[in-house]
Amino acid sequence: MIEFGHGTHVGLRRTRNEDTYYADPSLGLFLVADGMGGHQHGEVASALARDVVVAEVRNGAPLIDAVRTAASRLEAHARKSRDALPMGTTLAALRIRDESYELAWVGDSRIYAFGEQFRQVSHDHSLVQELINAGRLDPELAARHPQRNVLTQALGITTAEQIHIGVARGACRAGIGFLLCTDGLTEGLDDAALARLVQRTDLAAQECVDHLLLDGLEASGSDNLTVILVRLS
Repeated sequence: MIEFGHGTHVGLRRTRNEDTYYADPSLGLFLVADGMGGHQHGEVASALARDVVVAEVRNGAPLIDAVRTAASRLEAHARKSRDALPMGTTLAALRIRDESYELAWVGDSRIYAFGEQFRQVSHDHSLVQELINAGRLDPELAARHPQRNVLTQALGITTAEQIHIGVARGACRAGIGFLLCTDGLTEGLDDAALARLVQRTDLAAQECVDHLLLDGLEASGSDNLTVILVRLS
């Protein structure tokens, strides 16, 4: 059985919400996307990526193939635009099928798993993460780094041939869950704050999401925030 909650908020300093999401337990597909580009390009990019992934999965494609197709379609769409502004999006997705799950991500939208412990499964495709991996930046300083929002991978901006899609797989079992979110949430809330909320068994999944959005707005609120929480029982 799948219990889930979902929500998005434009934030306190933005006039448009360039995030989008999809949550469909019958298809077993959940995703968040954070668009970028200026004008309405971010909204277009995230919505296009969402629609392509949903259509591909519905037609039987594995999740990673669906994301790769979205990268190609978005790149082609961006090439047709006469506007010089970029058009790209991050994406973090979960597919539950039979007794297993598959995760895929590009950019810095994140996927966390929880149950016995709370842990980040995805790895940010960002300049800051590369500096951490190279031992040139203390992870404790990452949240305050001036280039923390610089991405190294994004659908529509990185070419489809060079795109690196992060993937993780595992077996489904009762008691585990997943948190998918855009960086508007993690900008203000650290892992400890996220864990405290998602592991509250006295709250329904939707109540947890509502609390996460409120806490995210209170902690930062400078960007769009989008959250999906999925629990398996």
